Amino acid sequence: MEPLKRQFLELLDKDLEFRYAVAGYLGLSEILKRLDDLSEEQVKLREEQTKIWREISGLRKEQTKIWKEISGLREEQIRLREEQTKIWKEIAGLREEQIKLSEEQTRLREDFNEILKVVKELQEGHRRLERDFRRLEGRLNSLREAMISGLGEISKFAGLTFEEFVRRFLTAQLRSSGEIAKDAELKKAIIDGEEINIFSEDPLIVGEVTAHAETADEIKKLLKKAELVKAKYGMEPRMLLVVLTTPSNTAAELRRIADERGVELIIGKTV
Repeated sequence: MEPLKRQFLELLDKDLEFRYAVAGYLGLSEILKRLDDLSEEQVKLREEQTKIWREISGLRKEQTKIWKEISGLREEQIRLREEQTKIWKEIAGLREEQIKLSEEQTRLREDFNEILKVVKELQEGHRRLERDFRRLEGRLNSLREAMISGLGEISKFAGLTFEEFVRRFLTAQLRSSGEIAKDAELKKAIIDGEEINIFSEDPLIVGEVTAHAETADEIKKLLKKAELVKAKYGMEPRMLLVVLTTPSNTAAELRRIADERGVELIIGKTV
């Protein structure tokens, strides 16, 4: 009986039709079939549940990702707000700086206008001084020319040549004005074979004296001698030309050249 029981149980376990046949005999075939159907349905439900849980897990991961992105967006929004606040502060600072610059510009304009006013006043004062100086210079030149004219007559009575008298007169004048030392003296000199009527080494002065100048050659001679002195001493000399008498047309030419070349010209009188 034992082998038969084992074979019977194996058939029940392995042979579905045999199991149903036995159950039918026993009145349980319908119940077993339903149980098998329920078992299959349960397996399907479990598979579906597993699928749902997987989808839920995926959704949770996606939700976590979304929340992280939202958190990042919030942080970015906070950063942008902070940056915006910083920018507004900088704009406010720039506006204050602009106001300060505008106020400073206004002050500078006022100061500039005041400076312009002072400059105009100084320019006007300078023009007045120039006019006064020219008038004074004209008077001095007239006085000097009158004195030179008179010196021509005085030198005759002093027993001196006109050249010697002018040299002594100019020496006294330059000492008095402090342009040469108290013990310095203008003298006659010969530089590179050229005779110079009036000469001083310190300060460097070159001058010519003539009783009469018919043409402008006298000033040209002076300029030539001045170039020799400049070459020897390495500096520009002060140039003087004293003329006792000269025709009016020659006087005009002498004054023109003297102005152009920086020569101090003294004319006693025109004839």
